[in-house]
Amino acid sequence: MRYFIEIAYNGKNYHGWQVQPDAISVQEVVDRTLSTILRKEIKVTGAGRTDAGVHAKQMFAHFDYNGNSIENFSNFIFRINSFLPKDISVQDVFKVQEEAHTRFDALKREYEYVISLQKNPFSEGTSYLIHQKPNVSLMNEAAKILLDYKDFQCFSRSNTDVKTYFCSINEAYWKEENSQLIFTISADRFLRNMVRAIVGTLLNVGFQKTTLEDFHEIIKSKDRTKAGASAPAQGLFLTKIKYPNTIY
Repeated sequence: MRYFIEIAYNGKNYHGWQVQPDAISVQEVVDRTLSTILRKEIKVTGAGRTDAGVHAKQMFAHFDYNGNSIENFSNFIFRINSFLPKDISVQDVFKVQEEAHTRFDALKREYEYVISLQKNPFSEGTSYLIHQKPNVSLMNEAAKILLDYKDFQCFSRSNTDVKTYFCSINEAYWKEENSQLIFTISADRFLRNMVRAIVGTLLNVGFQKTTLEDFHEIIKSKDRTKAGASAPAQGLFLTKIKYPNTIY
């Protein structure tokens, strides 16, 4: 039987989601915990991968298991969380169709990027602190431009192994609340480093280093060197993944 598992984590102490040969990852910790509880080697398949230091409020992974140890889901979730470290938690576990896939069946993914405008010890490690407020209206104008394009090679990490740089972005906007700027963006898929590169470029617009016309030209160029520097990892959260009802 196939199961989906919903996970949340603070990525500060991990080298990203995906298993790495010489560094600790969230996936490795989840694999090890499930293998211990189910007494069988379990390797989960994630909906995607987050980079080192990036957080997730909602990540999904799937695994296969044919035993009877998962009949009581509440108890199973409690047992998993008892084994997991404090910075990783399981929110839900549920059965799905045998062919359901957390990565390929995802319809939409949503990220948030959090910028702090003043020092706050309670957002240390989960936001990017800047000391001058950018022009948020300009950044929202630039964010709207993203919806007019499909090819985002200019925001992709170089030498990546993707077959296409096309993504369908359906929302991108900034809002200000409690001395923070929060950028929300959702799309059918994202390229590696894409959100952080977009945020860095939008900040250049907000600080009037890059014009709105420049922003158009950057996207058209398909050249990563034309876009802004990537914003730091600690401000980025994977917040939502949407699936069709057919997975159940």
